[in-house]
Amino acid sequence: MKTAQDIVRSLQVQPQFQKLQHVRCIHKILSMFLPSTQRFVDFCYIKNTTLFVVLNHNAGKQEFDNSIKMIKDVLNHITPDECKGIQINDIKAFVTHKPRKRKNRSLQSTTAPVYKERAKGDFQIREFQNPTLKELFLSIQEIIKSQKDA
Repeated sequence: MKTAQDIVRSLQVQPQFQKLQHVRCIHKILSMFLPSTQRFVDFCYIKNTTLFVVLNHNAGKQEFDNSIKMIKDVLNHITPDECKGIQINDIKAFVTHKPRKRKNRSLQSTTAPVYKERAKGDFQIREFQNPTLKELFLSIQEIIKSQKDA
């Protein structure tokens, strides 16, 4: 009986799922880079027989250019299992000048938190010179008492 991994591999070999195989190959090749170079990689794609690596900073391109010869030599001699059906003859890198979108790591609630009413509404209302002010205090007292009972 086939395992799930065998079924997925057999599906990835089919032509309609060739992009999945390209993605796995790209991830494997990126894992060969130094971690300092990996953090500069924005995205990658394969066009014809060239692997294009899009970097997000000029310093990353300099580091990438220093290690690109080593990566090309490794790819010519040892092809990873994920890249068996894919031919990569050249690797090119360029820097994108688009600003990166920052990910919102903490989503803050847009609604205000609801608190239980702590007041009892049994405060004294003194004599006010303004009758509208007295009515306002009485209405507030009634609202507090009605919320306390609920």
